[in-house]
Amino acid sequence: MTAVPTKPVFLTGASGALGRVLAKWLGDAGWTLVMTDIAPFPDPLPPRATFTKADLSDGVTILRLAEGCGAIVHLGGVSVERPFDEVIGPNIRGLYHIYEAARREKSRVIFASSNHAIGFHERTESLPADTQFLPDGFYGLSKAYGELMGRMYWFKHGVENVNLRIGSACPEPVNARMLASYLSYDDFSRLVVACVTADKTGSCVVWGASNNSRMTWWRDDARADIGWAPADSADPYAGQLAGKVSGDPVEERYMGGAFCSSGYSRAAFAPAGLFDNTGD
Repeated sequence: MTAVPTKPVFLTGASGALGRVLAKWLGDAGWTLVMTDIAPFPDPLPPRATFTKADLSDGVTILRLAEGCGAIVHLGGVSVERPFDEVIGPNIRGLYHIYEAARREKSRVIFASSNHAIGFHERTESLPADTQFLPDGFYGLSKAYGELMGRMYWFKHGVENVNLRIGSACPEPVNARMLASYLSYDDFSRLVVACVTADKTGSCVVWGASNNSRMTWWRDDARADIGWAPADSADPYAGQLAGKVSGDPVEERYMGGAFCSSGYSRAAFAPAGLFDNTGD
């Protein structure tokens, strides 16, 4: 059984789907949690947990809540594609407040990044963790920025951070794309535990996907270094989902799926080569 951290863990985005799952998981494991979200927490509080309703843009409150915490699990912010003005506040300025809190408290940051930071890579590729960012919208762009912020805080201030490029974290896969990108709630929770309890992390990336046989898109990350291996798989759903595709050629070509086709206005597909700037 994994040892319980000696210091509290600060959990942002606690009222969201992943936050609620993680709060229960960690609470049941005996962890002390300091939780926050802009929305009220809808469930009974876990033992040894506190909750404060707060906006990530309120830097003073974020700094106060992080006091004495050994790790910050940052799930908060806009979690879907939205206009730029809605993303920039919580996902950019809010993340700055998280990293300033981590710098002051010497905390490790576990950042909920996303596959949408690399969403315009094609599904025929096999990407190492240090691949080029190709965000598929303003949300994905904010996640790429967040990973870069983590690198800067590591090299400049020594703030350890793990960037979880989450695939499709949900109760079960619902389409053919998720046969590759699916991340079970249990695998996600075990991944966060590994990130918090690892002896050291530096600034690293872990692809957030379960043990799916179709998951050939992503490779060469830091999972072995932090001691995590996924236990679940989308494979049992293959028979019912293999043919469940959108019919949208943009969505089906790129790893980011529907985030790529949302608002897509090119007259033709983007060039296949990463550095092909010849246009249509």
